[in-house]
Amino acid sequence: MIKVLLADDHEIVRMGLRAVLEGAPDITVVGEVATAEAAIAAAETGGMDVILMDLRFGAGVEGTRVMSGAEATRAIRQLESAPKVLVVTNYDTDADILGAIESGAVGYLLKDAPPAELVSAVRSAAEGDSALSPVVADKLMTRVRTPRSALTPRELEVLQLVAAGASNRQIGEDLMLSEATVKSHLVHIYDKLGVRSRTSAVAAAREQGVL
Repeated sequence: MIKVLLADDHEIVRMGLRAVLEGAPDITVVGEVATAEAAIAAAETGGMDVILMDLRFGAGVEGTRVMSGAEATRAIRQLESAPKVLVVTNYDTDADILGAIESGAVGYLLKDAPPAELVSAVRSAAEGDSALSPVVADKLMTRVRTPRSALTPRELEVLQLVAAGASNRQIGEDLMLSEATVKSHLVHIYDKLGVRSRTSAVAAAREQGVL
């Protein structure tokens, strides 16, 4: 029996995932958590084979930073006898996908995936095999085929904040980087995208499907 933990801040999503998974004869949901920190704590106690992890959790107490699903995945994968992590989320940007995979997730599905695809992905994850939704697989293949414009996860984070209108100082504060480091990332982004300005970088990234 494959034992699964659900980590998502929306109860209705957890209910839907549970309903789908418990319809499979070889899968059982052993618990639910609503924060990334709780997912790590649960993983430390053991008793599960796969964690279905959202990428972004709801806002915490004002002034505090909320841990992401990618950060939780990285921490969980460092545990002894760590469970496999399968990301199930609404977000499909390159930055989100690459960040999750590089953090140690064995798979990445979107929340609108068909029930059969979700069940199959959980089984694959339990075996240690990769499980990617078609949309995610296509994005990864596109990235491999266009190495010149392949931005690193950090560069993609910077570019996302640029697209949101953040200044270099704001980007530095959000990502805990110095302004000099932010400028360095922007130089690399411009070079990879073949542009010379913030506006052009955002436009080029959107045209290529990076944002």
